[in-house]
Amino acid sequence: MHINNGNLSKKILSWYDNNKRILPWRLSQKSKKNHYYRILSEFMLQQTQVKTVIPYFNNFVKKISNLKALSNSREKTVLKLWEGLGYYTRVKNLHKTSKILIKKYNGQIPKSFVKLKELPGIGDYTANILLALIYNQSRVALDGNVKRVLSRLDNINTKGTVNSFKTKRNGDLAEALIEFGALICKPKDPRCHECKIKKMCAYFTSKSKVKFKRKTKIQSKNYDIFCYLKKNNKQIALTKNNDLGFLKKFNLPKIEKTSKRNKSWKFLCNYKNSISNKKLNINLYYKFSLKKPSEYNWYSLNQNKEIIPSFTKKIFKQILHLY
Repeated sequence: MHINNGNLSKKILSWYDNNKRILPWRLSQKSKKNHYYRILSEFMLQQTQVKTVIPYFNNFVKKISNLKALSNSREKTVLKLWEGLGYYTRVKNLHKTSKILIKKYNGQIPKSFVKLKELPGIGDYTANILLALIYNQSRVALDGNVKRVLSRLDNINTKGTVNSFKTKRNGDLAEALIEFGALICKPKDPRCHECKIKKMCAYFTSKSKVKFKRKTKIQSKNYDIFCYLKKNNKQIALTKNNDLGFLKKFNLPKIEKTSKRNKSWKFLCNYKNSISNKKLNINLYYKFSLKKPSEYNWYSLNQNKEIIPSFTKKIFKQILHLY
């Protein structure tokens, strides 16, 4: 499908002008902060919902206000600001990219799709959306929302890419399609009654509507967490040796898939936790001890200097009820 500045584009843009969300990274293309705000927000939005990103974005730009400041920041500082957002490879790649942009491109986003993709953490989608938003290039960033809108217009499961169209507002149109897919053309129960393009939509007019595959329901996994604690000074023993591969770089208590426990451990509570696409059912156990296994180190439960994922913070919160 080729999108031009005809009726479809006009209707999408008209809807966008009247319904777009007010988001902190949406600045004028002429704004001096536009490059920084856009690349930061796009890295944050990878695998993360808008409502989750907003407070992290606001706090990040408050502490690190521009690309040069980011490039000069210590990785530990940047990781701390990202703490709790997850997918920490993103922020490490963002940090590396900021250094390259300052050194090689004078702090500007390259106008070349090929050069953009050479930067750490930038793939086809991110390259396309940055070029559209920053330079008004005629590109559409194909995320799940946009693919769904375009597929339903033809009532086919389109696998091809859309990378050019003609309008004076290419950046707005690229973002409008994403917004339209997120708010109107939803995967389940699309709001067809509010849709401005339903008369030209094959999905709406067809009796045999395309059914989009829903994600397989995620099964919960059961884990037992065992915490060695010091009774008098609120300390917990942590290690990087655990069964949770997605948090293998972080210090955690002893974690094992649920099985028969040793009677020396006391049960504290059961709770559920979700990390990206993983659902965990957790049984939390503890014992007060002055000794710990050799591969563990003692950490304060009130520790704020280390980079602590939200997963660990929830454990700390439960443990602190014992003191």
